[in-house]
Amino acid sequence: MDKVKVSDKLLLSVEKPARYTGGELNSIVKETARLRFALCFPDVYEIGMSHLGSRILYEVINSREEYACERCFAPWPDMEKAMRENNVPMFTLETRTPLAECDIVGFSLLYEMCYTNILTMLDLAHIHKRSADRGENEPIIVAGGGCACNPEPIADFMDAIMIGDGEDMIMEVCDAVLAAKEAGLSRRDTLKKLAAIRGVYVPAFYEEKRGDNGEYMGVDKTEPSAPDKVERRILMDLDRAQYIKKPIVPYIPIVHDRIALELFRGCTKGCRFCQAGFIYRPIRERKMETVLKAADELIGCTGYDEVSLFSLSSGDYSHIHELVPQIIDRFSSEHVSVSLPSLRIDSFLKEDLERMQSVRKAGLTFAPEAGTQRLRDAINKGVSEDDLLRAVGDAFSSGWNGVKLYFMIGLPTETEEDILGIAELARKVSALFYSMPKEKRGKGLRVSVSASSFVPKPFTPFQWEPQDRKETLIEKQKMLKSALKGIRGVEFSYHEPDISVLEAVFARGDRKLADVLERAWELGARFDSWDEHFKLDAWNAAFERTGVDPDAYAHRRREKDEALPWDHIDSVVTKEYLVRESERAYRAEVTKDCRLGCNGCFGEKYATYCKIN
Repeated sequence: MDKVKVSDKLLLSVEKPARYTGGELNSIVKETARLRFALCFPDVYEIGMSHLGSRILYEVINSREEYACERCFAPWPDMEKAMRENNVPMFTLETRTPLAECDIVGFSLLYEMCYTNILTMLDLAHIHKRSADRGENEPIIVAGGGCACNPEPIADFMDAIMIGDGEDMIMEVCDAVLAAKEAGLSRRDTLKKLAAIRGVYVPAFYEEKRGDNGEYMGVDKTEPSAPDKVERRILMDLDRAQYIKKPIVPYIPIVHDRIALELFRGCTKGCRFCQAGFIYRPIRERKMETVLKAADELIGCTGYDEVSLFSLSSGDYSHIHELVPQIIDRFSSEHVSVSLPSLRIDSFLKEDLERMQSVRKAGLTFAPEAGTQRLRDAINKGVSEDDLLRAVGDAFSSGWNGVKLYFMIGLPTETEEDILGIAELARKVSALFYSMPKEKRGKGLRVSVSASSFVPKPFTPFQWEPQDRKETLIEKQKMLKSALKGIRGVEFSYHEPDISVLEAVFARGDRKLADVLERAWELGARFDSWDEHFKLDAWNAAFERTGVDPDAYAHRRREKDEALPWDHIDSVVTKEYLVRESERAYRAEVTKDCRLGCNGCFGEKYATYCKIN
């Protein structure tokens, strides 16, 4: 194994060279291994190192002595340029092994706007970008993550895609590849072994069907042994799963520079726009004892002074009101603070806020999502204006002077009244703060109102909905910005609509988009989620040159009975349930929380998967 030589001169010529050096505290270096796995994150180091799932897989794979898992992140544009000019191939951080010499190269699919970075990393590694072009001696290219639930836009570039909880199947994938390698099996026979693993999708074993007018008609199998539908893999017992015991501590600040403790997986609320709320069902909680033990170990081996209690809605953890004070009391002498990202407005208590601020005020984020009760009911948010004002009022009276409020524009059934309702809510939050006596409130109100654009996602009740066109989104952003102007202490931010539209294209796309993706990449598309790097001209040219109409993916309403590119993926939640929820949305009917009674989302086949009731 030849190590890649990266000169100090090259590293000193790029921004933040520590992104590419490795050697951090708790990183694992294995010079020899029977199988080497390159764990690739298709975004910059600071984001990739904040991803809990990648950290879990890193420790899971490395827990086996004969397996080496090493990290690799997308090079920032200055580093990509330097690598090309100096003929430096893509390499792993731990041993500087060229990716092309690894047995498996695995990518995290967390955001559609990172897909071009995958092509950059494969190209720099001198690995054929398309699966069909790869030779017998090239690595097996795999992927997994939230976006894998519709794998089709990226399918032509992947040998295998893991659907569901990665830590539940990653060792089976490694075992299969190692067995095939040591038995001298062909690449196709290796892929057959992978396709036999529950939750693993091998795109080469399926081909698209098209109608007379080119419309998508589903897939046909080209390999008889492949499953008709690939069932999402579910890790049922989080307490038996490995939690991170020795997280790598970076040399440079990262986006989430703290300990992340996962309380539970899944969500019982059923917000109709939220893909994560459906593709991570059923809910599975960790015992409080497991969480406390993990906190003890992680604080001791990292030196971090903030613990983030991480889940889709941390405040819904059944032991949250016992857990928060125990963590604070246990580590108060070390001044360790607790943060809870994305709180449910209706799930947190004033006593918890007061305990949290006794150490240090970490950020508070609430997500009302919509500005009126009618629209909140339509999206099944299940919270009221009174809930929001109570929660924010408790925060203000407990010493907080800043909150973040997340909203979404362009939601199905939205009206002008709903948009203006966001500003009215912000006005009431501001007034609530200034109505409190000065001695009881903090100094200087900061209310951050953020409005993202609705993107219809697979496996949600809104998967058939059209997205607003760019021009409509811009008009709505202007309307909201104008309505918020002059409200004391309120600042406003929104997402770039061109990026949101492109996200919608790839979220519901099919294999036609592979040509678009590769062409955009050839025209310079990189780091598309970053406003400063997003190249709209490259994407427009790519769609034009490939003859693919983006409007057909983003802005067209799908019929309930038409074939969808992800129909051969079984998310476990039934399509019948999603149709029913879609219909309830248009009647603004709220579906009760799963904890209050089963709503039948799994149907008969998977009914036993849910252990709540």
